[in-house]
Amino acid sequence: MIDTVRVRHCRGRQFVGWDERGHGVVMDAAAEFKGEGTGARPIELVLYAFGGCTAMDVVSVLEKKRLDVRGVEVVLKGTQREDEHPHYYRTIDVEYVVTGVGVPDAAVARAIELSEDKYCSVKGMFGPQVEVTTSFRVIEPADPGPSAVEV
Repeated sequence: MIDTVRVRHCRGRQFVGWDERGHGVVMDAAAEFKGEGTGARPIELVLYAFGGCTAMDVVSVLEKKRLDVRGVEVVLKGTQREDEHPHYYRTIDVEYVVTGVGVPDAAVARAIELSEDKYCSVKGMFGPQVEVTTSFRVIEPADPGPSAVEV
């Protein structure tokens, strides 16, 4: 599979990127770097990509287990190295928040392990210089209502 995206300069440090299906993203630098802050910084898109990739995997694995998952949120915090260029993420802390009824911690832990160690292509691109730490919590919904699995 070959993916193609285009990135075009707009003004200052603002760029617009889009893929072959027309999905777009705006990138910009902060004001102190001659930008206007009108979009995500390109390095932040790595966090978006990792979060989206691993969240899709986790949802898929939990669905295959037929668990009553109502939501998944992934919070990623990246710390860039600042001593020299390039300023890649030295550490990335990932917290998974799974909302569901009766979802076992062991199932979530296994889904995360499968994603981060086997399925997530973005995580697979990180070299040994990027330290990823992972945590998770499972939250029971305030109003469990009917099971999404049964509907």
